Amino acid sequence: MKKHILSVALASTILLTGNALTAEASANTYTVHSGDTLWSISQKSNVSISNLLDWNNLSSSSIYVGQTLYIAKKATPSSMTYTVTSGDSLYSIAKNHHTSVDSIKKWNNLTSNTIYVGQTLKLSDVENKTNQQFHTVKAGDSLYAIASKYGTTVQNIKQINGLSSNTIYAGQKLQLSSSNLTQPAPNVVHSIIAEGKKYMGVPYVWGGTSPSGFDCSGFLNYVFSKNGISIPRTVETIWKAGKTVSSPSKGDLVFFETYKTGPSHAGIYLGNKQFLHASSSKGVTISSMDNSYWSARYLGAKKLH
Repeated sequence: MKKHILSVALASTILLTGNALTAEASANTYTVHSGDTLWSISQKSNVSISNLLDWNNLSSSSIYVGQTLYIAKKATPSSMTYTVTSGDSLYSIAKNHHTSVDSIKKWNNLTSNTIYVGQTLKLSDVENKTNQQFHTVKAGDSLYAIASKYGTTVQNIKQINGLSSNTIYAGQKLQLSSSNLTQPAPNVVHSIIAEGKKYMGVPYVWGGTSPSGFDCSGFLNYVFSKNGISIPRTVETIWKAGKTVSSPSKGDLVFFETYKTGPSHAGIYLGNKQFLHASSSKGVTISSMDNSYWSARYLGAKKLH
């Protein structure tokens, strides 16, 4: 009897330990269950919906049962290497960067798990990525996400593959520009902001859609189209098409209620409470959201890219 009790206790301990290890290993991901929504997952995981969309390259809030979602930020092209700090182990580094100990050892030609403080480790097989010329579209992919991943632009991918819109489908095979793959991955957000700043001082023209004169939505249309992103023509329809974010990030659009009820003015958020827009009084300019005029009329922010 005592032996039986001991066996049961031991089995329970093993089961609990196994469950704990599984929970730890899956702490950065979540598998979608029936009835889940991005909102409910964001509440359970204490992250924002905009982060879930960003971390999982989702272009909409649609998810499906069995889908694995990142609920913590994935490693980005800017973190292809990692400098070892005190207390690090290959296991902890692999876990934090969503890879495996074996992969890190392979990429860094390590024959053991021994590492030292100050050591720089590769976190990606960069050589293989730069030689990759095709991408097979997966559920949740968008042209923006694919372009960012491979260091090219939406416009390049559309041109190479003869695409007339940004619509893609799971299983589709897209050709990528090999010449672009050896360059650092450009940030499309930075490209949008840089393009917009080219037109600083261009005068405001009601209905204007070109560098000879812009209205606020004409300016946004022109700048986004230069980066291969098609957006609606009017402020109101842009507002309806965007994904609401609780606080804007660089490249998001910020909206204001000015001369009529509802969204009637918009600009590109630059960070630090600054936004770039076509002002009716100053033309294309940068303004502060802390300015009393704009802060009193602020409606919210949307993500379009």
